[in-house]
Amino acid sequence: MKRIPLLEIFGQPVRPLLMALFFAANLLSAGAIVAQEIDLYKRPIQIEPSHDFDVQHYRVTLAFDLEAKTFQGENHITLIPLRDGWKQCLLHAVELEVSSVLDSKDRALIFHQRDGLLSIDFAQEYQFGDKVEFKVTYKGSDPQLGLYFDNKSTDHPRMVSTDSFPNNARRWIPCYDYPHDKVTQELIITAPLGNKVLSNGRLVSTSDDPKAGTTTWHWWQEKPHATYLFMLAIGPFAVIKDAYGEIPVNYWVYPDAVEHAEWIFAKTPEMLDFYSNLFDFPYPWAKYDQVTTPHVGGGAEATSATVLGQDVIHDRRAEQDFSWEWILAHEVAHHWWGDLITLREWSHAWLHESFATYSDYLYTHHERGPDEGAWDLKGKKERYLQEAQNRYIRPIVFDRYDHPNDNFDSHTYPKGAAVLHMLRFVLGDDAFFAALSQFLNEHAHQVVDTHDFMNTVKDASGQNLDWFFEQFLFKPGHPVFEVSTTWNADQQVLHLQIAQVQDTSTGVPIYRIPVEIGLVTSAGKQVERIWLDQAEHHFQFQLPERPRLVRFDEGNRLLKQWSFPKEVSELLYQAEYDDAIGREWATREMTRSATDAALIPFLVKRSSNDSFWAVRKAAIEVLQSVSSGISSENLDDHYISLVTDSNSKVRVAALRALVSSGKHSHLALFRARFDEDDSYLAQAEALRAIGKIGSLEDLDFLERASAMPSPRGVLQQAAKQAIAEIRAR
Repeated sequence: MKRIPLLEIFGQPVRPLLMALFFAANLLSAGAIVAQEIDLYKRPIQIEPSHDFDVQHYRVTLAFDLEAKTFQGENHITLIPLRDGWKQCLLHAVELEVSSVLDSKDRALIFHQRDGLLSIDFAQEYQFGDKVEFKVTYKGSDPQLGLYFDNKSTDHPRMVSTDSFPNNARRWIPCYDYPHDKVTQELIITAPLGNKVLSNGRLVSTSDDPKAGTTTWHWWQEKPHATYLFMLAIGPFAVIKDAYGEIPVNYWVYPDAVEHAEWIFAKTPEMLDFYSNLFDFPYPWAKYDQVTTPHVGGGAEATSATVLGQDVIHDRRAEQDFSWEWILAHEVAHHWWGDLITLREWSHAWLHESFATYSDYLYTHHERGPDEGAWDLKGKKERYLQEAQNRYIRPIVFDRYDHPNDNFDSHTYPKGAAVLHMLRFVLGDDAFFAALSQFLNEHAHQVVDTHDFMNTVKDASGQNLDWFFEQFLFKPGHPVFEVSTTWNADQQVLHLQIAQVQDTSTGVPIYRIPVEIGLVTSAGKQVERIWLDQAEHHFQFQLPERPRLVRFDEGNRLLKQWSFPKEVSELLYQAEYDDAIGREWATREMTRSATDAALIPFLVKRSSNDSFWAVRKAAIEVLQSVSSGISSENLDDHYISLVTDSNSKVRVAALRALVSSGKHSHLALFRARFDEDDSYLAQAEALRAIGKIGSLEDLDFLERASAMPSPRGVLQQAAKQAIAEIRAR
């Protein structure tokens, strides 16, 4: 689930977070992890709570008054005691006022409410396995969390929406609110006429009451799921109907969003099909809906229905800068990872979020090609490394937290995804995907923990990889490599030295892991797999000539920090002929050789001609850096040629490089780029450029720009920044 506050999607972290998702992407150099800003070990140890009953079904009937922001009704509960002599039930109920509890014969039961708990005393004892039914009547008024009443505003209608994660179902339904007790569920919701109501499962019926001015919607989730996946949305939605085979697929959006929603959500059936085939497990729910809300920044999965932030709706030209495709794919994947199989206890959150994050990478690779897929995975690794260097390190499976949200960080999302990628590397594709499928099939509709997955890996592959999980899941940190090579021309031997230099004083291990080394000569490329398990290794390779390129971690499989000093000649070769990730890395490494004049023409060529946008962008930024220290011809004409690059991120980099010359003669160009560019981010960069070189005469232009609508208000922010900069001079 990517329950991401929007500022965090486009700035920093996902679930209290999904994390910094438009990647702050400078590759971190090798070195020791910095001192931790947060002492996680001061947090309490959490364990799975005991419970002495197993809820089978909730039948919730609620009537809503949207104007008064109230609801009232009842929850008819069916459960089975897990011990003999059972006669007391303890439920969660926060911000709810319970008025009565009746048994199956409508006899009043004694109950007490205190500290968010509802204690119910039964008139008789029940035995293990008995069926117990009772009814809780209650009401609520505008809860602080879990269920939200929203007045009509300029960007959304009057509506109700929920976000039950991680334990907020208790704020609108009295229930046992912990994920290890899965239940089936009915929601029978009465709302004012003119509104539509969405919930989990299949729609059983709708019925109008013209006299009362209401409509009642009956939804039934017939397969068990966790309470944090309960959802409800009420509003005057427009419903766009689609399908995946015989499975209904619908998009519930504000009425003025239909035009854009049709193309934004169009790939949803393809995503369902992709994951059904990839996991060899057909989509397991009755339907799939997506609904927009003002209260979820990114996305929040709920069984058979995903709740999405309303900013998922944008015009076509915003897609290049603010695409939500990966979020849509991530939330679809949760219908296997989180909804079908569900963590037993919050320490194992990676079983949901790491798997869904890796799944959205797999979809990106499938849909946009290997370069974009590799870049997406690189960004995931870097987000984790930023957290590790700047905040803390912890094991992925971690039982110290004050609140479940504490574990929904860049360890759980991108680090876990990177660990799965390494697991795939160790196992091989066939065994890896067979293990995923077997895990889903063995544990469908059950609760699981990490050891269940570890056992499935053993069963599916025949390999005992406890050593792998121990170091990457149950210990903190990551490997930090120092790599170097020397060439012995007399013996025609390449010497490769690899040292693991991570600080092991905080429990970070010396890692056991394979790595592939790519060796390129005029005869072609050979790839050697070697195993690392010591602090220092020395390898030798007999080669016909000095290699043109030595590639550490061929295929980019490892989660790592590393340094690998290279001569300029090798960097130039790698930046032209390696894969996209290697080319971008080699290009940025050239900043270490700023005195080599040969870099200028090479970087000019790469910034124009490389097939992958991230390499072109890196070449512009490195060119700007190295050219400042070298006497060279004016590069402005080159940067001007790049402000119309096919990729908006490259255009932004070109505008930044161009404005650094400080020439007022470029002012007309920046105005033209604002008028002509179809990227909001490039337009925003043009405004900032005007702020750097413009004058008071440009304020009217900037004031008009500040009034223009844009996603996240990027034009308004850039224009105001430019205005402030001009006025401060």
